[in-house]
Amino acid sequence: MKSLRILMFTTFYPPYSFGGDAIGIQRMARALVARGHDVTVVHDEDSYLILGGRPQPEGPPDGVRRVGLRSRNGMMSNLLTQQLGRPVVHAARIRELLAERKPDIIWHNNTSLIGGPGLLPMGEGLKIYEAHEHWLVCPTHVLWRHGRELCDERQCLRCVLQHKRPPQLWRYTGALDRALDHMDLIIAKSEFSRAKHREFGLRQDMQVLPYFLPDLDQSALPEPAAHDRPYFLFVGRLEKIKGLQDVFPAFDRYPDADLLILGDGDYADELKAQAAGNDRIKFLGRKTPDELNAYYRGALGLIVPSVCYETFGIILIESFRLGTPVIARRLGPFPEIVERAGGGELFETEDDLIAAMRRFQNGGAARDQMAAAARHGFEALWREDQVLGRFGAAFAQAAHRAGRADLAHALEAGAFENGAAG
Repeated sequence: MKSLRILMFTTFYPPYSFGGDAIGIQRMARALVARGHDVTVVHDEDSYLILGGRPQPEGPPDGVRRVGLRSRNGMMSNLLTQQLGRPVVHAARIRELLAERKPDIIWHNNTSLIGGPGLLPMGEGLKIYEAHEHWLVCPTHVLWRHGRELCDERQCLRCVLQHKRPPQLWRYTGALDRALDHMDLIIAKSEFSRAKHREFGLRQDMQVLPYFLPDLDQSALPEPAAHDRPYFLFVGRLEKIKGLQDVFPAFDRYPDADLLILGDGDYADELKAQAAGNDRIKFLGRKTPDELNAYYRGALGLIVPSVCYETFGIILIESFRLGTPVIARRLGPFPEIVERAGGGELFETEDDLIAAMRRFQNGGAARDQMAAAARHGFEALWREDQVLGRFGAAFAQAAHRAGRADLAHALEAGAFENGAAG
């Protein structure tokens, strides 16, 4: 099979990254390298550092060529890109990389601070935009209006000022809309996210292609985590929009199980203060992947209470992969994920959450059935090889539409499938 040259652009990428979006991009880059492709990821180190990120150690070599862009004055570089909607300080370097790599595929992810809409028309190759958040229709990326409520209509100027960000005048010129016309394929991560993009004015079509995870060797899984009481689990960044604060009152009323919280974030101190009166709520910090898997395996269920519009919810399929059912807020993409797999329940109110926890703890066979459905759903819908096959088919169709027959044939021949490239 033909080895493809793939050039990815994104604002954040490990080890210069926050949250799960960058990990998803890294997971895709590594999966493509494992299939024999030549993958270069270009990202902006300044954006991570000026937002308070601390330098992290490099991981072991993984075959992905990482190009981190950094300038003498990172704040000014980012401000120019954010305000002008195009790469400024790094424009020459980006053009150089495009000319040097001669990519078959130019794959844009979060381009907000690495080039904005002005980056999208640059270069030759099949052009992809993958919307890991709602930046295409929301200056703050998250459709969380004024920092306190779900967004159901545009109040963008007041909202960005509330978020302490400078307004972007280019958003009112149609520049982003015109730039997206250069894309051969635009990807949404869920049906919900596609609908939200359409609702907030995106004119171009989007195709839904979800996140994925590699499967785990089921014979080598860690033993379930030891804990002296039954427990439910929360995993994720400790931020207000993740909704963990809404779960605490339910545990004040539900004495039969503990809540174990794995993760850290800038809202951690406030959350610990709120939970201080309940010794059954335990903050355990960050864990290694093996430790995390052990806690998943020992949990009655994973609680996912986010109060904002996620684009997907990869934490759900992490839980499904270990056969652990979830209790997720009936919001955003969570209903479509839970209902497609049958791997859990949904809640809207505190009473709903308590009732679901009680069913998980006392339901016996019913909880076991949800656990089996969670695992089956992962295997059928979100396992790496299944999803990569769908990406390959979608890219092949886009290549045909763009008149790139050689690339389409390579993709149709299985370039994204296991062991296809070499």
